[in-house]
Amino acid sequence: MDRNTFKLFVEVAELGSISRVAALRQTAQSHVSRQIAEFERECGGRLFERTGRGVKLTGFGERIIPRVRAWLADTDQLLNDIQMSAGTPVGEVRIGILPSTAHPLMTTLCERLAASYPDIRLNVRESQLGEVENWLDSGRVDLAILFHAERAMATERLATLATIDTYLVGAPDAPLTQQETVDFRKLGDLPLVLPGRPNRLRDMLDNEARRAGIVLRTVLEADSLAVQREVAASGRGYAVLGPWAIAQEVRAGRLGAARIVRPGITRFVTLASSRQGSMTPAQRIVIDLLKEIAADLAESEQYDGLTRAAQARRRATSKRG
Repeated sequence: MDRNTFKLFVEVAELGSISRVAALRQTAQSHVSRQIAEFERECGGRLFERTGRGVKLTGFGERIIPRVRAWLADTDQLLNDIQMSAGTPVGEVRIGILPSTAHPLMTTLCERLAASYPDIRLNVRESQLGEVENWLDSGRVDLAILFHAERAMATERLATLATIDTYLVGAPDAPLTQQETVDFRKLGDLPLVLPGRPNRLRDMLDNEARRAGIVLRTVLEADSLAVQREVAASGRGYAVLGPWAIAQEVRAGRLGAARIVRPGITRFVTLASSRQGSMTPAQRIVIDLLKEIAADLAESEQYDGLTRAAQARRRATSKRG
């Protein structure tokens, strides 16, 4: 057994599909199946069982995979330590993100790594909050960028990157999005496009609605940010989103947005690192860069005042007309 075989075992377990792993590795499915079968023989028991949709771990496989992940993390650490002794930070850093953090954090991170640390490779996986947290807990990702309702206590493995407001998002000519702010109670009269449960933002909205004595009318549940934005832009409903998810469309005039107030819906963008395995030098560099990027964004204020920017654009358009 070699290290690559252990990695193959983890990849098949995470993806639940031999064919998908074969496609990602650009090899034949039969080749991956033979490697897994040989690995099972050397381990002395079946690691996977077939399902109608692929494969899943057996009880035996579930028992050994935490130790395999820990061993791989330790060997990655050793390799990174050896390579760092030569003065060049290298290695892969796996990051789990939510759709709304893909831009601008990841875009800027890729640019800075390419410029300063070209030997550090990013492996970015995107999903909803619950799944990203599961990836972090199990060690499937090294770092995760999450939304929390409360500010995280700063530790070596947890830091708050940014504090963001929440906006009511609709068509650029919708009356409510012509304003800079909108009272939360007004959401009770609107057709809303919201993420499906379980979802932390959805929970916050439901809790505030109960306190305000209103009922939120959800006409469409959609986890996809693209769908939420598209429906909002069409005027068939309103979405409730953070500034990073809408800034480009608002500034381009494709969406309108009003900051929700009384009460405001405040969330904290949190950077967390996995407790599985020790932290590598490459991970520390990525953490430091993400903190720098978040601070730069806050100082630039380019994600503040979205409603004022939209109003200014509308006034300019009106004058030209």
